[in-house]
Amino acid sequence: MALSDIARKIERATNKAALERTTRKGWTPELTGYAGYGNTEFVHVLGRVLMHDPAAEATETWAQRGYRQFFTIQVNNLDVRVTVNGKTVHGRTNYNGYLDILVHEHGLGAGWHEVVIEADGAEPITSEVLIVSEDSPLGVVSDIDDTVMVTWLPRAMTAAWNSWVKRTNSRQPVEGMARFYQQLQEQHPEMPFIYLSTGAWNTYDTLVSFMEHNGFPRGPLLLTDWGPTPTGLFRSGQEHKRVQLRNLFIAFPWMKWLLIGDDGQHDPLTYGDAANEHPDRVAAVAIRNLSPQEQLLSHGSLGPLADANEEGSFSIPLIQGGSGSELAAQMHKIWAELEAEAFAKDAPESDDVE
Repeated sequence: MALSDIARKIERATNKAALERTTRKGWTPELTGYAGYGNTEFVHVLGRVLMHDPAAEATETWAQRGYRQFFTIQVNNLDVRVTVNGKTVHGRTNYNGYLDILVHEHGLGAGWHEVVIEADGAEPITSEVLIVSEDSPLGVVSDIDDTVMVTWLPRAMTAAWNSWVKRTNSRQPVEGMARFYQQLQEQHPEMPFIYLSTGAWNTYDTLVSFMEHNGFPRGPLLLTDWGPTPTGLFRSGQEHKRVQLRNLFIAFPWMKWLLIGDDGQHDPLTYGDAANEHPDRVAAVAIRNLSPQEQLLSHGSLGPLADANEEGSFSIPLIQGGSGSELAAQMHKIWAELEAEAFAKDAPESDDVE
């Protein structure tokens, strides 16, 4: 039996025992909603169900520190109902308590909307979904760690400190990135922003608060679940990003994406693969270059893990810079061309008259 199989068995047995124990103590399931996304035909409603102690009252210190979010008891295989614009669809949580329920023919227009999530034994909640307009030919996919927020991932000790201990309001944004994103949104208000990260879903609330506090455009976060998988002790961050990018390409077949990341992890390789495999779906790639000191703290060497300048890596426009202002300056040089190409397919064909 593989080590990952043993780890998964231990994880599930431990959670089952904790679930039974807390149920006897009077704990109840609690729903958490994550911002979902979709088009005018279907929408993904995202969330999770965890056990909750009704008698517990969080203090300010606990609420602002991240480590409490990692001590959870998930409720698996629970029937969940989501109602979107009067249409109710049933689904079940997976073995880690997550739900991703697809609702077709919801009848919602473009923009943000509230949906209702219900489950037996839990208080109903409202969550949000973003319906992307087909009139928006350009979208942004952004990494989070070391792209919008200074975390120096994946170095374990620093990551643990930043994610579990450090207060939300003391985490630092990457210089100039919020303004860079605001400028993009000002140019096209209908442009969707999707934040794609290898960070854990447990940090969702703190990340949303961080982005609101620092002025980043609102958008769904597509995070992952740390822990053993059938193929390893930890989930592959690269594979998570590849799968989610594929899902976005499928959900929005008319759209081209600006992919933004950093060279402290594997974003140049992941985005490069996406650009080469789907050149008609990627408008450009923007890479924030970490300083040698940041590279050292991130992974132990002074150079990037993946070189975005490697010959043949990109067949579409590539911009790089150490800050948001540098990336914005580079983007300004190619933005008109990107717009012209993205909107060209929507222009009516002219009739040639002799």
